[in-house]
Formats: sequence, structure tokens, C-alpha cells
Amino acid sequence: MNMAHTPASTALARFKVLDLSRVRAGPTCARQLADWGADVITVELPPSIDTSDPHVGPRDGADFMNLNRNKRSITVNLKHPDGQAIVKRLAGEVDVVIENFRPQVKHRLGLDYDSLAGLNSRLVYASISGFGQDGPYRDRPGFDQIAQAMGGLMSITGRPGDGPMRVGVPIADLCAGLFAAYGILVALLEREVSGRGQWVQTSLLQAQIFMLDFQAARWLIGGEVPQQDGNYHATIAPCGSFATADGHVSLAVVGELMWQRFCTVLGREAWLNDRDYAGNAARVAHRESLHQAIEQDLGAHARDSWIARFNQANVPCGPIYAVDELFDDPQVRHLGAAQPLAGPGGATVAYLGQPLNLERTPSHIVQHAPALGEHTDTVLADLGYAATEIAEWRARGVI
Repeated sequence: MNMAHTPASTALARFKVLDLSRVRAGPTCARQLADWGADVITVELPPSIDTSDPHVGPRDGADFMNLNRNKRSITVNLKHPDGQAIVKRLAGEVDVVIENFRPQVKHRLGLDYDSLAGLNSRLVYASISGFGQDGPYRDRPGFDQIAQAMGGLMSITGRPGDGPMRVGVPIADLCAGLFAAYGILVALLEREVSGRGQWVQTSLLQAQIFMLDFQAARWLIGGEVPQQDGNYHATIAPCGSFATADGHVSLAVVGELMWQRFCTVLGREAWLNDRDYAGNAARVAHRESLHQAIEQDLGAHARDSWIARFNQANVPCGPIYAVDELFDDPQVRHLGAAQPLAGPGGATVAYLGQPLNLERTPSHIVQHAPALGEHTDTVLADLGYAATEIAEWRARGVI
């Protein structure tokens, strides 16, 4: 079996990444780089040590496979001095290190930024934590739902009166991983000018706060504390989900011209002269009665009929899909959101593809998630270690 790196794209194929992270945010960051061609070497614990991760499930499960495609895997015991030496040797040759240790742990292991940058001045070292590398919460354990709570998201999610609500995906983890990948690419671009690497830092809390976006701006700039609005937009009406005769649609009526088109489709031209609906602010103030009237009208026809009518009139409208319906949609299929890859046994596995296209250097799914330590011997041999030395380490539980 060929254990060499197979780039998923030519875009980042010249970069080598050492991924020391676990759980989700760090592996998400590494996956972004791997999907664009970087040689991502993920360091995992040897088989003699517990390698289970309840956050992403079993190794052959959908979550793990989706998170770790296009990567290579080596096993190293980071608590063993020889294992630390192996990782330091790797860090001396790679372009990027990704880690999500608690601050005191990486210093104890000798794998902190200062230690590794001393071995490789061009190293871009990315740290993802729960709350930051310093400050009063630096040593607290980080978890997505805690970041959603402290980052304000749960206070604005859900229906009024129902209490705080988490969103259905680990959004703080995912965004921290995406921002870390973005920071790494910025640092690599800057390195082309300075010739030097640097420390890239982000946290689940920072990522979640940034993703509040206009809701945060409402407070920071306008002094307004955002509240829960359920499925409706906080500042635009009508904008949200509505029931039809056989399903729900999502509507976004933004601006007066679109409001006129919307009223025409519904046959509600009289609303154009109704003072309660004269302008967006008035519609927001009378949102409850407006939405009740809209749902009464939409209940007369089927979902797909309304979607066709509104889009014909250039009023944004779409179905509210379950996940199985989503991937059966013709536009989703056209976009290639799910990318198939044949497995060793002949069965095809579909993975989520990258959500952007590069014309000359597209991203592909080229490798399934690796077996535990699948590439250990190849990577260590490439570093110059002899086969006898590798065998001895394996016998002693170093790798």
C-alpha cells in the first residue's frame, strides 16, 4: 500500500502540517488545510493507550470519517521523552503545528510555541483553546456548548419564553477551527514577506462572540440587548418560517420593492396602504398579526407551489428541508455538496465537500480517514529514522 501523501488539491500541496489536536475544533482546522492539499500528519496515541474520543464517536463512524478524511495518521506517546523528541524533530521540518492542549500541558511536554519556534523560525504555530492562552479563564476546560452559552448565542436562539437554546451543530468548535485555518493562511502569506513564522491563537469563546455579528453590533453600537425571536428575523419582517398546506417554507421579504412583490403574489395589495405595515419598522412592530395573516393565506396551497410563485416574483423563498431532503435537491446535487469516494471494499462513501470552488486548483476527497497509525513507519522513515529504531519504539510503546 502506498503510504505517501496524496494531495487533495494542488493549492496547498507544498505545505506540511503537524496536527497535535483532538476532539473537533483542531481537527476541523486541519481538515480545511488537508482538503486544499496540505500534507496533514495527525498525531494520535499508540494502540497501547486509550484512543477513544466520545466527542466524535468510533473510528469507523460517520463523524470521525468526515472529520479526518484526506489526512495521514501516526501514533506517538507524547508523555514519553522519545515520543516528544520525535514530535520536535517533525516540528523542525513542517510549516504548521496545530494544537489544542491546555496552556500548562504543552509547556510540560516541551511542545509550546517558544520551544518549537526555537527549532524552526519559519513555523506557524496555531493554538485553539476554550477561552484563550491567558487571562482568568485560561485553564478552564473548553466545550462547545459552554462557548455557545457564554458567547451569547443561546440567549438569542429559540422562541421567546422558552429559555436559552443551543443550536443543532457545534458552531463554536467549527468556527474556531475555520478561523484558525484562516489565521494560519494569513500567517503563511506574511511569512513570504518576513521569512518568519508566528503564533496564531483563537478560542471557542472568541469565535462564538465574533459569530454574533450584527446581534453583537446591536449592543456595542446601538446599546440594544438582542432577545430571542424564534424562527423570525430580529429586525426584518416578514422574514422567517411559515406553514403551507403541506410543509414549511422560509421567506425573506427585505425592502419595500420586495414587500410590494410579496403582497402582489399573495393578492394582498391592500396591505400596501395599511399604516400598520408602512415600512419595515411598522411591520416588525406588528409582526405577530402580520405573520398570522400570512400563514392563513399560505395554508391555501402546497409548499412547492408557493416556492415557485415567490421565486418567479423575485421574492426569496425556499423549503425547510430535513437533511435527507437536502441532499436530494437538484441544486445541491449540482453543486457537489456531497462528494463520493470508493472504499477499499468497493462501497462508496459520501463526504461533505468544501463549500467553495477554485477554478484551477479545486479540492477533492482523495483519502478516507486513516487507520490508527497507518502512516507512522512512512513518516518516521522520511525523517531519517531507521527501521530497527522504529521497531524498537513500537515494542516499547513509544509509537
